[in-house]
Amino acid sequence: MTAEKLDRIDINILAQLQRNGRITNIELAKSVALSPSPCLMRVKRLEEAGYITGYNARLDLKKLGEMITVFTEVTINDHHREDFIRFEANIRAIEEVIECHLVSGGYDYLLKFLTRGVAHYQSVIEDILERDIGVAKYFSYIVIKSPIEKLHYPLAKLFRTER
Repeated sequence: MTAEKLDRIDINILAQLQRNGRITNIELAKSVALSPSPCLMRVKRLEEAGYITGYNARLDLKKLGEMITVFTEVTINDHHREDFIRFEANIRAIEEVIECHLVSGGYDYLLKFLTRGVAHYQSVIEDILERDIGVAKYFSYIVIKSPIEKLHYPLAKLFRTER
């Protein structure tokens, strides 16, 4: 199945599942105007084609304890293919890095960290620098507040299935 072959019902199924991965098939079928059997067949097809890669629980991190989110801009020394591969392989192994994006513009990577606090973040950064994986410079931004955090994509808008 390719992106061109997804119809508005497939997109609607994906939109519903990303908002509530625990929705029953009967509820899902009703919300996308299908009967349960064809709905389940579509979900299975979307899973097999790799459009649905998993189902997760959303956690209230504040209930678990004090944590901070830090965005870090990273510029690497050299820009050969091997330098990017080495950097990404090393960063992938650091559990506190919850996102890593190669970006265009004034720096090379934008990393998102989740740590217990500033001291924990500083120890993680120092560990990264000690690994000697080509970090030329970095700038850190501690998140004070996150007034908007969407955990779903606007599929209907992105794929023009809304009227």
